[in-house]
Amino acid sequence: MTDLRTETTQTARAAAPADRMVVQRGLFSGPSADVPDEMYVEVLAGHAERHRRSVRVGAYGRVSTNTYFGRFPAAYWQRWTTATTVRFDGRVRGAGRVMLRASDTNGVPRTIAVHDARTEDVRLEARLDRFLDGGGLWVEIVTDDADLVLDDVRWTVASPAVRRHTSIVICTHNRADDCAATLTALADDPEASGLVDEIIVVDQGTDSVESRPAFTEVREVLGDQLRYIRQPNLGGSGGFTRGLHEVVTAAGDVPTDALFMDDDVRCEPEVVVRMSTFAQYTSHPTIVGAQMLNLLHPTQVLAGAEYAVLEDLTNGHVADGAVGESDVTAYFPDGTKNVQDRRVDAGYTGWWSCLIPVEVTRAMGYPLPLFFQWDDVEYSYRGRAFGFPTVTLPGAGLWHADFPWKDWDDWHRYFNLRNAMITSALHSGFPVRHVAATLGELLGRYLLSMNYGLAATLIRAVEDFLAGPGVLEDGGVSATARIRAERSAYPETVMHPVSAAPEFGAAQMPVVRAGGKPTRIKAVWAKRIVQQVTGRVPFHEGLVGAGEAHWWHVALFDRVAVTDAGQAGVRVRQRDPEHLRRLGREGAKVLWRLVREGDEVAARWRAATPRLTGADNWRRLFGTD
Repeated sequence: MTDLRTETTQTARAAAPADRMVVQRGLFSGPSADVPDEMYVEVLAGHAERHRRSVRVGAYGRVSTNTYFGRFPAAYWQRWTTATTVRFDGRVRGAGRVMLRASDTNGVPRTIAVHDARTEDVRLEARLDRFLDGGGLWVEIVTDDADLVLDDVRWTVASPAVRRHTSIVICTHNRADDCAATLTALADDPEASGLVDEIIVVDQGTDSVESRPAFTEVREVLGDQLRYIRQPNLGGSGGFTRGLHEVVTAAGDVPTDALFMDDDVRCEPEVVVRMSTFAQYTSHPTIVGAQMLNLLHPTQVLAGAEYAVLEDLTNGHVADGAVGESDVTAYFPDGTKNVQDRRVDAGYTGWWSCLIPVEVTRAMGYPLPLFFQWDDVEYSYRGRAFGFPTVTLPGAGLWHADFPWKDWDDWHRYFNLRNAMITSALHSGFPVRHVAATLGELLGRYLLSMNYGLAATLIRAVEDFLAGPGVLEDGGVSATARIRAERSAYPETVMHPVSAAPEFGAAQMPVVRAGGKPTRIKAVWAKRIVQQVTGRVPFHEGLVGAGEAHWWHVALFDRVAVTDAGQAGVRVRQRDPEHLRRLGREGAKVLWRLVREGDEVAARWRAATPRLTGADNWRRLFGTD
């Protein structure tokens, strides 16, 4: 672990005056060497040495913090907080020019203030009055014939009248090493961890975090600030809600926020600073989310702000104007930076890192016991109905396993589909015929793609939605075991190393590329159904890449090995007319039930929500009532 004496000295130097609060620190490199420095500060000319808390700009150099972590999200502060000005503070050694720069919603830059510095403390202030539709603030440093070192950088705002408290909640399940690494990252940054009352770890796994030596070291550093709770696995919903319940119970009359954090992230401790202080100034209680960056591609933001189309049972849509699955160190053709200048409103925010004020929970209840998947979506949309907005804050980010590298054919999809229906029933008009048609199209794709286990998963999800609120009585424990057992009957749900794919050798696995997407979809549907039922398919065997495993292509095979999205192996799909007929009949039957019973079932879900989200129900599930 880092030398905490050194960190404490830095903290003391960087502390704001009593009448001001540090809302963002100036960082010039990442928490680990595998994070590109360009995420923090960009060298535009000359040479610069970038360190975590300082940057040395060589003679005739120019650097800019118009970067993902270097910008101050002025538009979000003007729109959502009571702050009217923000101040840039930093210490300069050497000589050079420090410029405070700003942008508008189109990324066009302008200069707010210029200061020729020579070994002194620099303070540059900007009013938060011209950023409502978009724009940010950053600094640029230009040197002549002398070096300049900038350190102890912080963005400060006048202290709020009432200070809120924050506690971190980490939910973990059999990712002991990852969780210990996240805790270590927080403990190694006492300026960030010092902003929180508690760090609550809810461990629901059989491989305990407390068994790791790194956890023992962290516990010695954090002391009573770290609270460790063991409980049976209730999924992400149960783990995060247990921590939220602990925070709400302990808060009393003190305004407090619970900051969720996944166990398997590469933690940027600065996210704690930015989210917790932003929440200090929001004009009313607000759910605040961090952006997710891709772990395997650390300069990519998955989605700057997301929304769901509840009637289509889909989420993960990128709001117009937000960065999404793109490199935030890149430039657009017009020369502007890909840093999301436009202010974008979010429909919901993911729980890889999300801050929830206790006032929100007290007003509308706890999350639904959905086990996992769509619990974060449902909570934000419920919040909107109660008047609590969700804000996804640019520049507050951490790295999480890339979602596109997770295969869709997984037992998790049961919860994705079932919980999407529940959320749609609660927070949309729930047009049952449209929902049934959407599910029917998915079912058809799965069957034609020989994803028979996935088709069975969808059918079970619809059946359990129709069964009503009683399926949540145990928090999803029995549903998890059952869906895993049911899927095991379908061989194509199992991934194999390519060298061990059943009865496939290298010579029998020619790669067959997909053509373009058909234009006459209905005609292709009919043709593929006939081919799959009769066995008159163009290809007997082949290998198809994960990105080309479209239903209209995979349906051309009698047997096909499809690369897993995680690229670790293949899944072998075998045409089975009996599975096709049986699952088609079962699917049609349950979707017809959805059309006939959907309105009544949706009403039952709405009526049961207050009880399901109440503290008594959750204490029962925790076993603490």
